[in-house]
This record gives sequence, C-alpha cells and structure tokens, in this order.
Amino acid sequence: MEGAQEYIDANSAVIGLIILAVMFVEFLRERYPVSVVSLLGACAFLATGLLDADGLFSAFSNSAPIAIGAMLILSGALMRTGAIEAVANVIVARAEKHPRLALIEVFAGMLVASPFMNNTPVVVIMIPIMFRLADVTGIPAKRLLMPMSILAVLGGCLSLIGTSTNLIVDGLAQEAGMLPFDIFEITPYGLAGLAAGIVGLLVLTPLLPKDLTSTEKRSGAAGGQHYLTELTIRAESQQIGKPVTKLPLFKRDAKLLGIKRGAETIRRDLEDHHLRANDRLVVRASAVELMTLRSSRDFDVGVTGTAGPPTKGDNVVETMVAPSHPWIGQRLGEIPFLHKLRVRLLGVARYNHLPGPDVTNVRIRAADRLLVAGDEVEIDRLRENQHLLGVDIAPTRAFRRDKAPIAVAALAVAVTLAALDVMSIAVAAILAVAAILVTRCIDAEEAWSAIDGDVLILIVAMLAVGFGLEEAGSVALMITWLTPLLIDASPALLVFLVYGFTVLLSELLSNNAVAAILTPIVIGLSRDLGIDPRPLVLALMIGASACFATPIGYQTNALVYAAGEYRFADFVRIGVPMNIIVGVAVCTAILFLY
Repeated sequence: MEGAQEYIDANSAVIGLIILAVMFVEFLRERYPVSVVSLLGACAFLATGLLDADGLFSAFSNSAPIAIGAMLILSGALMRTGAIEAVANVIVARAEKHPRLALIEVFAGMLVASPFMNNTPVVVIMIPIMFRLADVTGIPAKRLLMPMSILAVLGGCLSLIGTSTNLIVDGLAQEAGMLPFDIFEITPYGLAGLAAGIVGLLVLTPLLPKDLTSTEKRSGAAGGQHYLTELTIRAESQQIGKPVTKLPLFKRDAKLLGIKRGAETIRRDLEDHHLRANDRLVVRASAVELMTLRSSRDFDVGVTGTAGPPTKGDNVVETMVAPSHPWIGQRLGEIPFLHKLRVRLLGVARYNHLPGPDVTNVRIRAADRLLVAGDEVEIDRLRENQHLLGVDIAPTRAFRRDKAPIAVAALAVAVTLAALDVMSIAVAAILAVAAILVTRCIDAEEAWSAIDGDVLILIVAMLAVGFGLEEAGSVALMITWLTPLLIDASPALLVFLVYGFTVLLSELLSNNAVAAILTPIVIGLSRDLGIDPRPLVLALMIGASACFATPIGYQTNALVYAAGEYRFADFVRIGVPMNIIVGVAVCTAILFLY
C-alpha cells in the first residue's frame, strides 16, 4: 500500500491529467450526468490522495456556487412576484407582431446590460423569458439559450466590471506593479470578439440542437398552459363603466374572447363595450394568471353549479377527465359534480387547443384538465370520483404583484453594490435573499426549490477537481510543457498562445482560478522577455471568460446547460469553433489596436 502511494506521489501530476482526461471522455459519452462525472472525478482525486479533505471542503467556501444559488433564489422571487412575467409579456407582445425584431431587441438589451452588471444574474433572469419567446416564436429553447449564454459572456468582456474574472486579473496585475485597467480599456478588444461571435453564431446556427426540452413538452401537453375561464363582474366592482379591453389583466397573460350579457354573447367589436354589473367575460388565461385573478375584488372567477359556491376553505386542485367518464361529449355545465358539490370550476384546459365557446358550454373530452376550488371536505369527495384522475393540489400559485417592487429593488441594489465593488456579488446577493424572504416576496420552501442542485454540485465538484489538479502539480506540468514555446515565440504569437492556453485551462477549471494562476506567470514571462505585459494580460483577461466549449467552462454555461437540457457534445460542437473565431478576432484586435 505504501509503495502504491509512493508511486502516486512521484507521478501525481501525470495521474491528475489522466483523471482529467477520463472525466472529459465520460463527459462526451454521457453515460452519466455531467454533475455525477464531476463528483466522481473529485472522488478520484480524494481516493488517490491527490486531494485532501481540506482541499475538498475549500470548494464549498468558494463564492461562485453561493452567488449562483442566491441569484437563482432572487430569480425565483422575480417570477413569484410577476416581475419577470411583466417583462416577458411586453417582449412576447412584440414577438407576436415582429418575432425576429423582438429577438434582436432582447439580445441587444442583454448586451447593453452585461458590461455593467455581472452576467450571471443577467442569464438567470433571461432564462424564463427565453422559454416564453421560444413558445411564441416557435423556435426551440435550445436554439436560444446557448446563444444567450455566449452573448452574455461576450457582453461581460466589454468592460472591467462585466465579470468577476476581469476584476481578479486587474487586482493581480496591480499587485505585480502594473497600472490599473480603466473600466473601458478592454472594450475595443471585447467589441472585436463580440462582432466575430455574432457572425460565428449566425454561421453555426444550423448546428444548434432542435429538440424540445421537457419544459416545452409539458407546456405543449398543457395546451400552452392556458385555461378557458369566465370572470363575473361583481356589483361593487370599481371597473364598472370602464372599457372592457382597458382592464389591466389584458395587458398580462390573459386575452378577452367574449362578453356574456344576459342571454347575449358578444364576440365582435369588444373594445366598444363598457363593463356592467354581472357581465361575464370569457377569457383565456395562463394558470398563474388565473390563480392571481382569484384575489381580485372585481371578479368572481369560474362557474358554480346548483349546489352553490364553496362556503369556506380555499383549496385549489387540478384534475383530468378520465376516458371512462360517462359525460364525455356533454356540456361541462351539466357535469354531475358541479351540482352535487359546493365547488367552483375555475377553468378548463385542453391539449394543444383552447376549448369553447365558454366554460359552461364546453363539450367534455377525455384528458381535459380542470381547475377546481373548494373546502377540504368537498375536495375529498371529489377525489372519490372514479371518472376524475389525479385530483391533487394545483402546483401553480398566484403572483404576489404587490411585492414586485421589493424584489426588483433587492436585485438592483445587489448588482449595484457589486458593480461599484462595495461588496462581492455573493455577499450582496445573500443580503438581497434575506430581504426578499423577510418581506415575503417568496416563501422559504419556494426559495429553496428555486435552487438547481445539479448546477451547484457541478460547480463545487469542478472547483474541487481544479484544486486537486493544482495540488497534484498537473497545472504546473502543463505550464512547464508550454513555457519553452512561449519563450521562443514572437510577441504576436505570444498573444495567441496566451489566449489559447487560457481558454484551454478555463474550459476545465474555474475561470477565477485560471486567472489567479496565470496572471503572475504571464506578467513575469513578459518582463523576462523584455516586452510590455499589458497586451498579454488583456488576452488572458478575455480568454479566461470567453470559453464556450464545455458547460463547466463558465457559470452561465452551466446554467443554460441545466435549463436547456443540452448534451455535453452540443457545447463541444458549437463551442470549439466559437472559441477559435472569437479568439482570432480578439488577438488580432490586440495586435492591431494596442
């Protein structure tokens, strides 16, 4: 045993590289999730003694997973309060009229934001919006999410504060005696990479995957997550007398289909009508919008039978009509449980189609989904109905729109404090999480469920692997192999080699760790060669962030990898040529402009 350990210690650097190579092969084979392979890689370093317990646990103290977890909670709060939904509705409204222009506007807006705020929160916020855009435009989300991450990274390379990696390189350069980098000193070179990256994405678009994510499949199976419902105007409503189409709800994810006034149903020229007491509005609404409307003082949502509305309780369940239901083909208003139970039928949804003409006159079909409200006793009786399947608490919750300003302010303050270098993004995000929890923008259980554990395990495991490679001497060995090439290279070739080697390491290790390792080496090497270190540091700064070939290459890559359910090979196929295209543009710009 001692002999084996002595052999491992004597060849630790090579063994570390072998473990890394095996991990990369397994990433490509995809027999196990990337997070599992990363965790097994960290365990391999532990088992061989190349990584000790302190090194493993140091990965948990890294700010990257903490910052991402906190940002995911803040994103969850923005969704819970309807803030993201409000932005998405504006974008979707544009996309319905001008889909291509809307996509360009969204990406342009993201590029404007990325240089001034950390690109990780930008991507966290944009992921649900991209899914909405995918639904409206018919473009699979996988063809939007990866380009979004790439553009967010390139946008972060337009200023010194766009990524934390830039700030780390600047700090280490100052410690080595270099003058501080101006906030926009990196911009010309970042713009060259951005321009090349946009061209590269346009060329490589046919290589992007076209299959749907499980989220999109669920959305399609739910009829686009929209329900047919009816809103009855209460006699005391403040909306009486106002134009029907001016109601705030129709600026959100709801659409007016008709007005039932007495025995008359109005379908045309709806904008010419004003609300009256007891008008019934036939509306198409998303599940979350439908749940939110229940708290309105202006409407009664849904319909009830002869048994009357619920007397108490506020349970909402979702159920599906079984193929064996004896009333299939009959009107929904005649369905027996509405007349036997004191419940309220809130809405009905149908696969890939909106039923109609209104709730009570919908002809029942197998697999129709119903949202039903009632007290616990009535809901228990509903569960006993053998012709209704899966009667369970509805997973959708109402928006907390009155809390939206708090959630938006919490995120804005966190990003501003981080951008001004008052505190790190991780600390600022944790404080923001505390603020949105104590003000009940989001409940604790919802906050924890917003965290994607797969992403966090992936990042923590790869941080441990990176630490193990450093401790084993594998990184130093790679640098030793490359140093002779750097010493003999011309200044022009040196820029390309520094950029390429930085990208290579950043695809496998933490960007910040690569920046911390290579910055002093590059500065020392340039001084030994008697050349200005600044262009080399610029190449290193951009190369440490602009890595697209693996989902572990950058934090935003990991986020969209999980959300978009990509394969590891998808990143390799798109990312390798993108690395080359962007790298050549950035290095060329450094040589010509510096």
